[in-house]
Amino acid sequence: MTVKFPLLQIPSINFFASPTRISRHRRFIFMASQSYFDSPSVATTDYPVPLSPPLPTLSKDIEPNRALTASSKSALFSLSRSHVIFEDEWIIAVNKPQGIYCESVLSSLPDLLNDTGANVSELHLANRLDRDTSGVMLITKLHKVAAKFVKAFTDHKVRKTYLAYCVGLAPKWEKITVKSGHGRSKYGAWRVYAASDAGRKLPGGSLVKDMETSFEVLSVNGLGCFKEVSDLHKDEDIVIVQEKSVIGCDLKKDEILVRASPRSGRTHQIRLHCQYLGIPIRGDVRYEGVYEWKGNIYDSHELHAESLSFEHPITGKSMLLQAPLPSWAIQPLRSQFE
Repeated sequence: MTVKFPLLQIPSINFFASPTRISRHRRFIFMASQSYFDSPSVATTDYPVPLSPPLPTLSKDIEPNRALTASSKSALFSLSRSHVIFEDEWIIAVNKPQGIYCESVLSSLPDLLNDTGANVSELHLANRLDRDTSGVMLITKLHKVAAKFVKAFTDHKVRKTYLAYCVGLAPKWEKITVKSGHGRSKYGAWRVYAASDAGRKLPGGSLVKDMETSFEVLSVNGLGCFKEVSDLHKDEDIVIVQEKSVIGCDLKKDEILVRASPRSGRTHQIRLHCQYLGIPIRGDVRYEGVYEWKGNIYDSHELHAESLSFEHPITGKSMLLQAPLPSWAIQPLRSQFE
């Protein structure tokens, strides 16, 4: 039997308590509306209405400078062997640094591979990361391998996990899956839409697409434990997004380290869902993340592509590729790494 709770009545869960005290049933949660996200005017068309707010003014001031800085850094970037996570004759995985464009990583790869005599004429990005997202980036060496990965990603046969350092109100859930719509608003910004809007046409002519992300809390204010990559769908809450969030991003109180696993691969997916949950990523000014926090300025968002797992397209072996943790992910769990 499915039990439905209004969001504000979800029982608190102490996720550091004994597992026997944590409820094992799945709960479907429907987000209620709140007026502070409401538009100043009522929509007069049949277009879907975005459920996340427009870009903050701060973002419009800061993002152009970040892009210029990243362009300068990317122009000077050069891959080294220290960036390589895994390599065989068909694929190579590297740890992309924060603030570097994917295209610059790809264009610098031939210089690294020329030392080995490898064919560099068919290099192709198997996955893409945002400019300020660090972590595992997979590159194929042959067109036929690239085609196999396109199919694997399309069929959801590749599992991705990310770590995100968020600032907001500590969630009452330990694990949660968010299902919503995703698309561009009439001003070109990526926004969250209702799950039921999937397939509907947007002002620019594109369609709302489905978007699904699973989250797991690892640490709140430095208390918690680092867990190995596991099944995020076990013992989870589920949010079916239909209305605007009741949780405001202005409640910047707690520091939360989460692991995220996107089932779909929409642009800015994890960042949008963190914003919707009221725990925007630190430094992510585009989606209401803090720019200044505890006396420090954050010039990029703190999101890290932790792992990729898949069946090797040629050998058939199960692969788990993991990137080293960035310092901001280690810090809240430093007692475990000392």
